Amino acid sequence: MKTKILVVDDEADLELLIKQKFRRKIREGTYEFWFAHNGEEALARLHEFPDIDIVLSDINMPVMDGLTLLTKLATANPLVKTVMVSAYGDMENIRTAMNRGAFDFVCKPVDFTDLDLTIDKTAAHVAQLRQTLRAIQENNILRMYVDETVLNFMARPGFENTLTASESVSATVLFIDVCGFTALAEVLPPAEVVQLLNTYFDQAVKEIIAQGGHVDKFIGDAIMAVFRDEYHLDRAVDAALAVRTAVQANQTTLSDGGTYRPELSIGINSGEMVSGNIGSASLKRFDYTVIGDAVNVSQRLQSIAQPGQIIITETVYQLVKESFQCLRLREVSLKHKVLPVNIYEVIS
Repeated sequence: MKTKILVVDDEADLELLIKQKFRRKIREGTYEFWFAHNGEEALARLHEFPDIDIVLSDINMPVMDGLTLLTKLATANPLVKTVMVSAYGDMENIRTAMNRGAFDFVCKPVDFTDLDLTIDKTAAHVAQLRQTLRAIQENNILRMYVDETVLNFMARPGFENTLTASESVSATVLFIDVCGFTALAEVLPPAEVVQLLNTYFDQAVKEIIAQGGHVDKFIGDAIMAVFRDEYHLDRAVDAALAVRTAVQANQTTLSDGGTYRPELSIGINSGEMVSGNIGSASLKRFDYTVIGDAVNVSQRLQSIAQPGQIIITETVYQLVKESFQCLRLREVSLKHKVLPVNIYEVIS
C-alpha cells in the first residue's frame, strides 16, 4: 500500500535529498512525495490531494510556519498525521508542536534511517485510523439496510453458532400497503416514485418505532412490522392508526400536474409464530423474520382491506374491543382456512 507524504520545508535542497534517499521506495511505489515551501502552500496541496497520509514539516518557515500549520491541519484533513522536523536545541518548539497535535518529531540533521522508521510507524497509525473510519461508515450503512433486531442479534457472543436457532413467540404482525402505488409507478419518473414511497415509508416507520415495533421487511410498496412483548397487540393497533393518519395526510402535486393522496390498506393479526433466521446458506442470504399461520392471515387481511381500512379477525376483535372502536363487516373466506372468518374494521 502506497504511503503519501507531503514534505513542507523552505530548504530548496531537501526535496532533492528526499528523492535521493528514498529513490528505491519511490520507484517501488511504497512512498509518494509532494513538496511545499511553507504552511500556506502545504494547505493548498492538502486541498488538492486529500488522500495524503503524512505531513513532514519544518518548524521555522516564511509565510506560515510549522506551528501555525499544525493548528489548521485538523480542519484541513483530520486524518493526516504530522511529523515535525527541528534542530536538537529547539525543545520549546517541539513541546509546543506535540501539544498542538504533532504525532512525532525528528531532529536535524536528519537521520534518514530513523526518518524511514518514523514514516512507517506513522503510516501504520494512519492506516488504522482509516480502517476504523471505514468500519464506522460501513456500520452506519449497514444500519440503513439491516433491522436493529438483527444487529443486536449479531452482537451477541457466539452468534455464529445460533444462526439456525429459532423460537416460538407470541407476537402481532402488521401489514401495510400503499394502495394503487404500483399503477402510479408505471406513469411517473423513477426518481419521483422512489422519493414518494420513501417519504411514506419513513413516516410509517417512525410511528411503528414509537409503539415499540420493528420493521421486519419492505416488500415492494408494502411494510411488514412485528410487535412483541407486553401489550404487543394494542401497540400494533395504535401504530396502525397513527400510520394511517400520518401517511394519508399527504397531498402531493405530481410532475404530470396531477394530485396524489395516498391511502393505506392494513391487516393486523396476532398469535403464535416462529421466529428465526430464514434463508439460503448457498446464497449466503438470510432474513431474521417470523413465519406461520398468524403471519399469513395478517397479509391476507391486508389484501382484502379497502383503501383506508384497518382489518382484523373476530378473534383479535375480542381482545381489543374494550380499547378500540371497531365495526363488524362480513364473513370472508381466507386461503387455507376451512371455515369463513368474521372480519372487523378498526375505526379509532
